Amino acid sequence: MARAGLTTERLVRAGAELADEVGFDQVTVSALARRFDVKAASLYSHLRNSQDLKTRIALLALAELADRAALALAGRAGKDALAAFADVYRDYAREHPGRYAAARFRLDPETAAAGAGVRHAQMTRAILRGYDLAEPDQTHAVRLLGSVFHGYVSLELSGGFDHSAPDSDTSWARVVDALDALLRNWPAP
Repeated sequence: MARAGLTTERLVRAGAELADEVGFDQVTVSALARRFDVKAASLYSHLRNSQDLKTRIALLALAELADRAALALAGRAGKDALAAFADVYRDYAREHPGRYAAARFRLDPETAAAGAGVRHAQMTRAILRGYDLAEPDQTHAVRLLGSVFHGYVSLELSGGFDHSAPDSDTSWARVVDALDALLRNWPAP
């Protein structure tokens, strides 16, 4: 019988909090059981294994990010939308580094298609409609934005910009300016 008070949702949320505290790579069913002061076996009525836990944390993180992005994008277009979208990712990564790492977790295609990852792609493509990019350039631009946002945030989180001037906030604003300029002047193939 499942321990009173433990639900899959509660365990996943606790796992997400644990990821923010110790890093997503360190999240396991055993570590989660220690957090609740129970035996790992008591969690298996809610979770299949650590892979299942990590997948569920990834889906939670993607949903949280998508919800934030949708709110930030409402009523915005062009560079304003691009900057709002970029800031959502950066701010989320700063607030929830473990969950942000979880959002990068490789999901099987069926799980990914059912999760919020599709919403992220749709929002990115909605932003790009303001730049009048046709396929395949739109797909190239989606990949560029994801690479730049994730690369910058990853370097920043690892302390890569701590000891240099200008500060990372100034550089971030310039990066968004540069992306906007590139998207408005996308090179012909």
